[in-house]
Amino acid sequence: MFYIGCHLSVSGGYENMAKEALSIGANTFQYFTRNPRGSSSKTPSPEDVAAMVSLIRENGFHAPLAHAPYTYNPASKDGHIREYTAEAMGKELRFLESIPDALYNFHPGCHVGQGVDVGIGFIADMLNSIILPDQNTVVLLETMAGKGSEIGSRFEELREIIDRVDEEKRCKVGVCLDTCHVNDAGYDIAADPDAVFTEFDKTVGLDRLRAIHINDSKNPLGAHKDRHEKIGDGTLGLDAFRRIINCGAIKDLPFYLETPCDLEGYAREIALLKSIREV
Repeated sequence: MFYIGCHLSVSGGYENMAKEALSIGANTFQYFTRNPRGSSSKTPSPEDVAAMVSLIRENGFHAPLAHAPYTYNPASKDGHIREYTAEAMGKELRFLESIPDALYNFHPGCHVGQGVDVGIGFIADMLNSIILPDQNTVVLLETMAGKGSEIGSRFEELREIIDRVDEEKRCKVGVCLDTCHVNDAGYDIAADPDAVFTEFDKTVGLDRLRAIHINDSKNPLGAHKDRHEKIGDGTLGLDAFRRIINCGAIKDLPFYLETPCDLEGYAREIALLKSIREV
């Protein structure tokens, strides 16, 4: 099954997101748990969530991917920011238990001059404090482009975070790989995706890889800038995505578009990717 979706707004409700996904030919979707650059949030009604769950089950969707806001920084040197991040993410994880097989993705954060090792320690400490061993939701560390003091642009950094999570909770931690980010981080996924996923497997383990953000990039390989582009219009190019979505190591994972598109644009990109997907 080729699971392909895009980023949708939760502002219209959970059931509406599933309907929008259906309308553009998607069979999964991603959404922000709250305003991506703010702190406001609205508690969804259980009825709305239940209606969404019914729709995705009826239509054979992959479970949606919840994305944490950009304002969270579990690696911050400011204790108040770390505390706020842990509290907010903990609440969101508890809510996501109402959605079967939910995935929750977040940016590992920025160490802001403290050093990568200190930042990794803070991230792992937070995960240990908010993950419950019996929860169903899997928490995903996103691969980053490496701009500024971002943590997670190297596979080794993601592995170190995971290794520092308590053993009984480690099975609830995975990775979401972003094609734009890994390109900007210096992994040549456009030319040889098989080699990139082989390196990921050796460093982190393919069993940890649970989702793909599928985005072209405005930047050349290794630019460390993180600027997404529409599929085929960036430096990766359409042939690269043909190789990526048909790569045996990941072809059964859910793919989520985060390209600069409106709903009609996402519909075109979904149709395009379906057209180059091999059976």
